Amino acid sequence: MQGPGVELDSNNPGNPGNGAIHREAITFSATGSEYFRIWIVNLLLSIVTLGIYSAWAKVRRNRYFYSSTHLAGSSFEYHGNAVAILKGRIAAVVLIAGYNIALQVSPFIGLVMFVLMAAILPWLVWKSLQFKLYNTSYRGIRFGFGGSAKQAYKYFLWLPLLNMFTAGMMTPFLHQRLKRFQHTESRFGTSHFSFDATVGSFYKTYLLFFALLFGGLLVLIFVVFGSVFASFAANTSDASKVGSLLLAIGALYLYAFTVLPLFLTMIQNLIWNHTRLQQHQFQSQLTWGRTTFVMLTNLLGIVVTLGLFTPFAHVRWLKYRLESTALLAQGSLDEFVAATGQQVSATGEGVVDLLDFDLSI
Repeated sequence: MQGPGVELDSNNPGNPGNGAIHREAITFSATGSEYFRIWIVNLLLSIVTLGIYSAWAKVRRNRYFYSSTHLAGSSFEYHGNAVAILKGRIAAVVLIAGYNIALQVSPFIGLVMFVLMAAILPWLVWKSLQFKLYNTSYRGIRFGFGGSAKQAYKYFLWLPLLNMFTAGMMTPFLHQRLKRFQHTESRFGTSHFSFDATVGSFYKTYLLFFALLFGGLLVLIFVVFGSVFASFAANTSDASKVGSLLLAIGALYLYAFTVLPLFLTMIQNLIWNHTRLQQHQFQSQLTWGRTTFVMLTNLLGIVVTLGLFTPFAHVRWLKYRLESTALLAQGSLDEFVAATGQQVSATGEGVVDLLDFDLSI
């Protein structure tokens, strides 16, 4: 198998000690039935405790998923502290409650509070990245995240604000800069990751996605809704007219839900195929067809079961994404040296969790 810019040594594919490049696939051993038991207990206890248990629920969930993720015969570990996460979430609740109260007192005071929250959010996201990586380890070696508060404000505040004034035209540029910041400032022990995807490659991905999305929708509108108008003009029964209209709307939604997986596939492959850890190259091989199948069947399962399929859907999606990723390792993975660091505050983690801020893509 071949990765981007890398050829595997067919003579010694299984000997990492001689510097040959060998493919280390990521495996994910979690199952939907096991996670369902964790998920349902976490949900019930979080409801009974009015959300207090959610911090312990997060730790329990992450420990299960991390320990189920294997690379080169070893699993990852999660070391997050539930009490620290709870403190962060309490701070988040106080912050958001303060904003809502200020908004009720006066729209102006509410606006001031909103500006203050927006001003502190980049710092919180930065601390969240530090917390997540510091509390992740592999073979006893901790991950870490560097960067600075100044960089966090640049990428999570100033550039997004500038993007608003360009009507979103800077979105691919912003996405590339965010991923470059995340990946290059992340480290495993003392070894930093690197990221070399260009801004142009992000624009190509976005342009292809929007061309397919809007081009396909225009075709569907002319073809499908043309038949709807024809049925209305033919003086058919009301039931037939409603049925044709619902069919047209369903076709639009179905098309949108098949194009979205294309974007997710292209963007994950783009990001991870341009990420390295020293001489080790990552490789992502998501496919559009499989991504579409997993997402649509997950959505159908959640709707049919009124949400009870959610943990199974979560495991299926995680398993596919993780097992489509591999590390093209050059030499041994045991050569990294663990870096020492101080405990990182979980305040940012709590606030970012509460705001449902996702940095995974």
